[in-house]
Amino acid sequence: MLFPKKVKYRKWQTMRKNVSKHNRPDTRGVTVAFGSFGLKALAGARIRSNQIEAARKTVSRAVGKTGRLWIRIFPDMPYTAKPAEVKLGKGKGELQGYVAAVLPGRILFEVDGIPEPAAREALRKAGTKLPLKTKIVAR
Repeated sequence: MLFPKKVKYRKWQTMRKNVSKHNRPDTRGVTVAFGSFGLKALAGARIRSNQIEAARKTVSRAVGKTGRLWIRIFPDMPYTAKPAEVKLGKGKGELQGYVAAVLPGRILFEVDGIPEPAAREALRKAGTKLPLKTKIVAR
């Protein structure tokens, strides 16, 4: 799974959950830059590192040795959780993992070197592993 090698602060503040800003389209990473086909986010979400890994495995199985895969997001934001049935108070929970904050319009994965039907099917399957709506875009 993906996670940063080193972080300055182990726990971050959660950040605001303003829905209007969360659904504002992204301005960076919105075009297919490396491959021929890409998986584009249609909604904003936080994608955990294990969800990115599940999608990566799905695409890499279809791509095989002939094609190429690019992951355009990286989970660098830590998230914490408290154990089940713990009362309030007693501080912030322990670090659980890392997430990538994704805004609508961001390209998540790109593939190249495989035929169009195979690329579309691989990206469609990867999109089902992620907690947001996606669409497949071509260069």
